Amino acid sequence: MTETTDLLAALADIDPHSELAAARATRDAATRHAQGSYELLFSQQDADFPLAERFAIASQAAAWHDAAGLQAHYARQAAPLSDTRRHSEALAFARRLTFEPAAAAPQHIQVLRDAGWSERGVVTLAQLVAFISFQSRLLAGLRLLQGETLPESGRTALAGRWHTAPRAASGKAAPVAFTQRELSWEPWLPAKPLAAFDADEQATLARFGHTDSDYFRLLARNLPLLEQRTLTDKGIFYTAGGLPRAGRELAATVVSKVNGCIYCASVHARKATQLAKQPDAVQALLDVAPGEALSRGQSPRWAALIDFAAALSLTPVSVSQTLLDALRAHGLDTLALLDLIQSTAFFAWANRLMLTLGEPVLPSEPQG
Repeated sequence: MTETTDLLAALADIDPHSELAAARATRDAATRHAQGSYELLFSQQDADFPLAERFAIASQAAAWHDAAGLQAHYARQAAPLSDTRRHSEALAFARRLTFEPAAAAPQHIQVLRDAGWSERGVVTLAQLVAFISFQSRLLAGLRLLQGETLPESGRTALAGRWHTAPRAASGKAAPVAFTQRELSWEPWLPAKPLAAFDADEQATLARFGHTDSDYFRLLARNLPLLEQRTLTDKGIFYTAGGLPRAGRELAATVVSKVNGCIYCASVHARKATQLAKQPDAVQALLDVAPGEALSRGQSPRWAALIDFAAALSLTPVSVSQTLLDALRAHGLDTLALLDLIQSTAFFAWANRLMLTLGEPVLPSEPQG
C-alpha cells in the first residue's frame, strides 16, 4: 500500500494554511512517523497476519472508539472475518485491549497462541489495536483543534482500576499501588533473544537503547514497526517549544491512571516530578483511588491539563471545546495543545501494550 497523503490531515480536513497545519509541520517527526506507523502496519505482507485481517480488526477497533471516518477508511479495505477460533479470539483480545486493558492476563496470550497466532502475530495484533487507540484519539484532538464540536459521551473521566495481586505470574512480588519508585516489567510472551537478531537488527536496537529491555525485544518481534513507533515517541516527547516537557509527562501519567498502568505511571510520574519540581502534586495524582476525580486538589492549570488528558483517554473519548477553552485560558497555544493531545494519545498506545503483553514487578532487593 502506498500512501500519498497524510491520513489524519485528510480525515480531519485540516486547512494546509492553518495554525494547526503549521504546528504539525513544527512537529514534523511526530507527524511523519505516526503516518509511517500506519503505512507499515497496513503494508506488511505477513502470512501469519494478512492485510485483510488487519483492516477488518482495525475497522472494528475504530468503531469501538466511535471514530466513524477512521472506521469507514479501514472498512473499505477489509474482508469479513470468519467465525473461526482464530478470529473470535483475536476480536476478544482486541476488545479487551480497547476497553479495559487492565483486565488482561497471561492466559489471554496463551488463548491466542492456542488459536494459531504466532509470537510475531500476537505482538503485531496488540500493536495494531493499540495503534488504533492512539490514532483515534489523535484524530479526535485534531478535529477539536479545527473547531469541531465532538459528540460527548456524558461520562466523567475518573481513575481506573489496576492490578492489585501481590504476586506476578512469575511469582515475583508485584506493586499493588501507584508509585514513583523504579519498577521492573516481565513479558507474558517471550522476548526475542538478542542472538536471534542479525547484525543490522542489533544495531537498530542499540541505536534506540532497546538491547537490554525485555519489553522492547518483545516488540522487536516486529522490528520495523517498533522502529516507527519509537520515532513517533521521540517526535512527541523530545522536542523544543510548545508544551513544556513536564506537561507532556503529566499527560502520560494521567492516561496511565485512567487505564490502570502502574508501570508507565511510575516512569512518567518520576519524570514529571523531576521537571516540574512538584512532587506533592504528582503524588496526589498517583494516590487518587479508582472511581475518583483525577484533578481534585490540583492547581487550576494542572487541573485543566489533567481534565483534558483524562477525557481524551476515555473510550470513546469525551473531550469538548469547553475543556479546550480552559486550556487556552491558561495560555496554551495551538502548538502546546497539539503537544498535549499527542502525548495523551501516545500513552493510549503505550499503556495498552504494557498491560496486555506483561506486567510490572518490584525490583529484586540486593543481597548482602
